[in-house]
Amino acid sequence: MFPLNLVVFPGERLRLHIFEPRYRQLIGECLVEHKTFGIPTIIDKKLMGLGTEVKILSLDKKYGGGEMDISTEGIRRLEVKNFFEKSPEKLYPVAEVVWPESEDTSDETLRQEVKKLLAKLHYALGISKKFSENQLLSYEMAHHVGFSIRQEYELLTIDTETDRLKFYKKHLETILPVVMETERLKAKAKLNGHYKNVIPPK
Repeated sequence: MFPLNLVVFPGERLRLHIFEPRYRQLIGECLVEHKTFGIPTIIDKKLMGLGTEVKILSLDKKYGGGEMDISTEGIRRLEVKNFFEKSPEKLYPVAEVVWPESEDTSDETLRQEVKKLLAKLHYALGISKKFSENQLLSYEMAHHVGFSIRQEYELLTIDTETDRLKFYKKHLETILPVVMETERLKAKAKLNGHYKNVIPPK
């Protein structure tokens, strides 16, 4: 186990800098034995019940002091049943886990509605982000819609893609008007101090 103050989603690629001795040991063993490891989420210093199983894609750099840079990818959700700070004869934490079931199919109409809302948000913010057809939209875009870490974790707890997209839709319908108004005010503020071509009323 490698607990972190973030939410990792299945299919997400994540680069990590490994520097603590216990996690250098963990990653070193995973590299040699071709094993995966778990990243359970910590929020407000509390270990949450869910996390994600992660595989190492590559060892990108190894430093003289034993530190490492690695690239990883989330595989599937995991649920922590029992967590132990240290395993016998090891420095790193371990846990007993189970694999929550997940339904990854979704209503195409709902998916298209969410994609349109996402496109509006990104346009308003000046973000260029393409949607992949191969990944689950809810996981792919989770870090790009302004979720708090608690909202990201809540998304991870949802078992079906349809319910995750409903969660997205509600969030986007709430924040879009705020974002649009904020961007309008920013654009208006930029005009202050400029010469205006004012046509008086007849």
